[in-house]
Amino acid sequence: MTNKKQIVVILFAAFLIMLCISVSAQSFTSGNVKTSFFSSTPIEDIKASSSKTSAVLISKTGEFAFQVPVKSFEFEKKLMQEHFNENYLESDKYPTAGFKGSIDPNINWTKDGEYNIVAKGTLTVHGVTKPRNIPAKIIIKNGTATITSSFDVACVDHNIEIPTLVFTKIAKVISVKINGTLTQKP
Repeated sequence: MTNKKQIVVILFAAFLIMLCISVSAQSFTSGNVKTSFFSSTPIEDIKASSSKTSAVLISKTGEFAFQVPVKSFEFEKKLMQEHFNENYLESDKYPTAGFKGSIDPNINWTKDGEYNIVAKGTLTVHGVTKPRNIPAKIIIKNGTATITSSFDVACVDHNIEIPTLVFTKIAKVISVKINGTLTQKP
């Protein structure tokens, strides 16, 4: 067999193996998980939310990822939204934020119940990726998985600069909440 034929056979075999693995692994997905954040200072509270977070969870491996378009966050005041996108998160330059990792411990996805887990992986915000262990709760009921999580993000960890003129209006640590239902995909 020539080298080209060997390469084609190896690539085809690898494709079939990957296809079998992806078919046998059930996943849970959603395109409308809610992500919100809150910043509190004595001068002003800032809150925003987005219902456009996409999430996928591979039940066999416990791999988990979510991604939110930064411009999808909506604020009560449009000026805050403009400053958030242009000055702080630079959403034209860094259009998404997200997490990629796995859950620990992996749970029995076929059994209804409530599970406290830790998502271990990397969080990317403002183009800066940091390792994180994020606590979460997963509730399995009738083939759906509801996930909730609350965690803090320090602006300095992701090179989000807060000008000294407004540092009393924006907290140095932002509280983030994630909440959504993922449906099982065969």
